[in-house]
Amino acid sequence: MFRTTVENLLEKALDEREDLFLIDLSVGNDNAIKVILDGDNGVTVDDCVFVSRAIEHNLDREELDFSLEVASAGATEPLRHKRQYVKNIGRDLEIKTSNDVVKGNLVKATENDITVQWKAREPKPVGKGKVTVQKEANIPIDRIVEAKVMIKF
Repeated sequence: MFRTTVENLLEKALDEREDLFLIDLSVGNDNAIKVILDGDNGVTVDDCVFVSRAIEHNLDREELDFSLEVASAGATEPLRHKRQYVKNIGRDLEIKTSNDVVKGNLVKATENDITVQWKAREPKPVGKGKVTVQKEANIPIDRIVEAKVMIKF
């Protein structure tokens, strides 16, 4: 019952802010609520405060003992939501499927698949040596086991 109440409050808050979306919600046995958000334009502290207040101000602390944490998805966290792919177009990803690992630049993301490009060195068709070629892969989202943004320093 408590989880359903929290889910409803969270859904109402996210309906008001369509640029934000839920990555994960957990409610522990001790009523510890943890909300992980992402947004089409990132997530600010104000965004987290907005969602936190939308939940906390509608729960009665006199009746319930709970803790609440609202955070943004970390830069090293795997992508879990289709909207995260759109948000990360132009960035380098490491994508694991059940039978392959692809590292490349995300150039396109649709509802069902993503397209990544990368450069590879291959033997010349004629003669000795290697040549750099542009590669491209179209990967269905439902075949992705894990995708992470590759952070560059």
